[in-house]
Parts: sequence; C-alpha cells; structure tokens
Amino acid sequence: MTKHDAPATTTKYPLRKRSYTIQSVVRAVHILNTFTSTSEILDLRVIAVRAGLHKATAFRLLETLVETRMLERAGKQGYRSSIQMSRSRRFRIGYASQSNLLPFTATVTDGLVVAASDANVDLLIANNGFSPKVALQNADKFIAEKVDLVVDSQINVAVAAQIAAKFSDARIPFIALDIPHPGAVYFGADNYKAGRMAGRHLAKWTDRHWKASAEQLILLGVDAAGPLLNARLTGIVDGIGELLPNGRTIPTHHYDTKGGQFEATLDIVRKHLRRKRPERALVGAVNDSTALAALHAFREAGLERSCAVAGQDGSVAAREEMRRSSSRLVCSVAYFPETYGTRIIQLALDILRHKPVAPAVFVQHELITPENVNKIYPNDTWMKRVPDRV
Repeated sequence: MTKHDAPATTTKYPLRKRSYTIQSVVRAVHILNTFTSTSEILDLRVIAVRAGLHKATAFRLLETLVETRMLERAGKQGYRSSIQMSRSRRFRIGYASQSNLLPFTATVTDGLVVAASDANVDLLIANNGFSPKVALQNADKFIAEKVDLVVDSQINVAVAAQIAAKFSDARIPFIALDIPHPGAVYFGADNYKAGRMAGRHLAKWTDRHWKASAEQLILLGVDAAGPLLNARLTGIVDGIGELLPNGRTIPTHHYDTKGGQFEATLDIVRKHLRRKRPERALVGAVNDSTALAALHAFREAGLERSCAVAGQDGSVAAREEMRRSSSRLVCSVAYFPETYGTRIIQLALDILRHKPVAPAVFVQHELITPENVNKIYPNDTWMKRVPDRV
C-alpha cells in the first residue's frame, strides 16, 4: 500500500480509526466545538467551515442537536450553543474598579461581570477606592493570584508607572481604563475630543440664550489624573474659544474635585458661589457627578438660571436631569459604558490569544442634549426610578 492509497483524512480526525468510533458522534462534537461561548451565534456556512463538513451534513447534524437541546435556534438562520464546551482552561482576569461610588464605574463593572460569564472567564474583582495606595495593593493581589490579565481602572497618574512595572515584572498583560499606563493597552475615551464637543455646545447655547456673553467659566477637574483626564477640560476651553468671540478671555476658575466625587464638588461650588454670585456662568465638568453637584449648588443658592452646565458620561442621572423642563444641564457627552463589558472582555481574550490589537481603543462619543436625549436613549422611560430614601 503506497502513501497514495492511504484513506483520506483531515487534521480533525485521528489517522487510526477504531472500530468502535461512531463518526457521526465525532462530527457532532466538532460542531459543538465551533462555538466559543453560549452567547455566540453562528450560521450554517460558518459552522460547516469551522467543523470541516459539507453543508448538507452539517445541517442534518445541527437539526439533530437542536432537537436534543444541545443547540438552539437564534433567528431564522442562526444557532447558539446551549452548553459551555470545556476545551481549555478558563482564563482568570483581574479587574480593579476605580470606585463603587461612581455610577459610570458601576455600569462598567456590571457589564464586565455579565460579559466574563458569557465568555467562560473567571473575573476577580477589586476596588481601588480612589486610593493610589490601594491600587498598588490590588496590583500585588492580582500578581499573587497569578491572573492571566488585569483590567485596571485607576486615575492617579503618580502611581501609573509603578503599577505598570509590577505587571511587567510579573509578565501579566493589562488593559488600562480611564488613563493610559506605560505598556498597557488603553481602553476608554478620547478625552480632548469629548471635551471639545461639550465646549462647542456650551458656546452655541451661550450665543443663543445669552447673546454670546458669559462672565465666568468654572472648570471642575480631577488633578490627580494629571493632564490626561483633564484633557476634557482643555477641550471644553478650546471648544468655547472656537465659537465665542470672547471665548478665550472669559475669566476661568479651575477646581480639583477629589476624584470627581459629588459631595466634594458640591462643597467646592457652594464656597465659590458665596464668594462670587455670577449672573452668567458656564460650567465644564469632568464627569456627570461633578456636573450634577455644581447644578445642585446653583439651584439651592437660587441661581440656577445663572448657569449652563456641561457634563461627561451621559449617565442615567444626567439624562433624567435633562428631561426636566428648562434644565440648565445643557449637555453631556455619552461614552455608553453599558457597552464596555463585552468589548473589554473580547479585547482581553484577543490579547491572551496573541492576536494583534491596537495600543489604544477609543469608545464612541455622542453629544446628548435635552433635545435629543429621548432619541438616543428611548428606553430610559422603562426603568423604574429608585426612591431617594427607603
């Protein structure tokens, strides 16, 4: 028997076929193995190619697997696995959130938990709590746990290099949220671009409602993050300067909000209003928590009509505020954190599987205003409002 007489085979099948091997079962297992998770939907053509089968054979096996509830139909032409195939060890990913106090971060965390579960990934969660010391400790914990990859959300630029060095020495790849870290893949906002969008809208609003005249600009930033996160404020200033004739000469007051927290910002703006009672004040905020705190301070001082506030994040609370009649939260730039989880987990898996990835992955930005909030988020009205106090 020459080598040309050998039976045809593929890399998916063993060279030596045993008498008790049932080939239809082998082919069915190959079909099940084409699915990487229970959330993946594949059509007949893709399944046939991945399993190395003729489409007619694949179709008969697929229908049998649907009938036995190993697969389920998804739409007219799609199939979804009902079981999670265990083909290799589960990846373990460490995730350190910035803080559980910020609604934006909470939304990101919720999305990561769901996406990790769908992708059969173990997610170890820690909380940096706005503390550079805690962020360093959490980095050590992840290294001790020997995780495969870390998703780190911390905004203190002073320890970014130290955290990066720890993961580099441990040979653990990591994804940096919020601000870039040396050696990390960055995932997050294009901060300057987002700020400029808000600044230009503030300028247009000022031109329309105050005849292009504003007497002061209040900037609410996060100085611990350095120029990276505060690039949002730089963008706001530039956006205003582009469209308002006197935009670059408006007296400006910059305040650090201690990590972008509501209570700290509320106290800061209250003190500012006691010193200076403006008639036409523009407010550019680093996030929606600080924007809403500033608006609250103006409102309790009886000066709400004297301000126009721009936020960042497009949070649920900001969207609800913009639905109020004559709200002075005139815009927020949305980053859609509800989409972060799936994208971050997929990015993490690409890194772990040694696929090429971009050094920076920017999220989508969209300007939300009282005029378009219902169009961009039409389903908000379905959500039940949580009472302030129980």
